[in-house]
Amino acid sequence: MPLCPDLDFQTHLSQGRFMLQRSRASQRHFFYPRVVEPGTGATDLEWVEASGLGTVYAVTVVRPKPPASPYCVVLVDLDEGPRLMSRVEGMAAEQVSIGLRVKARIAGGTEQFFVIFDPQESGERHGH
Repeated sequence: MPLCPDLDFQTHLSQGRFMLQRSRASQRHFFYPRVVEPGTGATDLEWVEASGLGTVYAVTVVRPKPPASPYCVVLVDLDEGPRLMSRVEGMAAEQVSIGLRVKARIAGGTEQFFVIFDPQESGERHGH
């Protein structure tokens, strides 16, 4: 059976689990899902549960024509290391700023799922 990391990633999301790939040898996490570790070509990959915590690295506010509301597109540096593109919900797009701590959640429908982020509650601590 051919390897299909993107399908595996979607399957995990459909089960309510945000998973990242990691090389067993280097212990380095990466994203997008792949069949080999970027840079080394290592094939000793495993899926591990992501903490879901990260920090906004960059933000762009998109302002569509009314009546649609503005939304933001962000790059998030996950605590595990990878950077991914997503969006932040749960606050006004204009309030999302670089350095904001965020927590992942899975959204989507019956066929495709996405990792989006909400502001991390101030009471939540790193690693919890």
